[in-house]
Amino acid sequence: MRRWLTGLIVVGLIAGLSACGPSKFKRYSGPPVTEVLVLKGERKMYLLSGNRALKAYNIGLGNEPIGHKQVEGDGKTPEGLYYIDRRNPDSKYHLSVGVSYPNVVDSANAASFGMRPGGDIFIHGQGPEGRVLSQRQRDWTAGCIAVRDDEVEDVYAMVRNGTPIRILP
Repeated sequence: MRRWLTGLIVVGLIAGLSACGPSKFKRYSGPPVTEVLVLKGERKMYLLSGNRALKAYNIGLGNEPIGHKQVEGDGKTPEGLYYIDRRNPDSKYHLSVGVSYPNVVDSANAASFGMRPGGDIFIHGQGPEGRVLSQRQRDWTAGCIAVRDDEVEDVYAMVRNGTPIRILP
């Protein structure tokens, strides 16, 4: 009886663990990412360690991809030097890391138009909604930088808060 009960517990544990599936949280122990470089015109993002690219990704941008983000709701992805400043493990776009937009200059610029600069700019995955939207158009976000879900898992593991992100036209 005891042997049967032990076997049942082991089978239950294996079934329970396999139902969980693989974790979206990866580990990374390679060279540090010292900068994230985004080239909007090429739709490319690079994770750099010094001047060496550790990873390169094809990206989607805001639904109005040309030009620097000026105000809330313009659909543009910011341009300039920012920093990774937060993480969202519960993002509806799988995982996300935050970009420090707006800075003081961005806020002052938007205020000069009598508007708000917007915010909540992230590098994120697709999630269910993004998978559908990205099939319709390459640039589908509200101003964020999008990669595939498996790729944002790498970004989330590799890029630390405080890492500079340079976004170029």
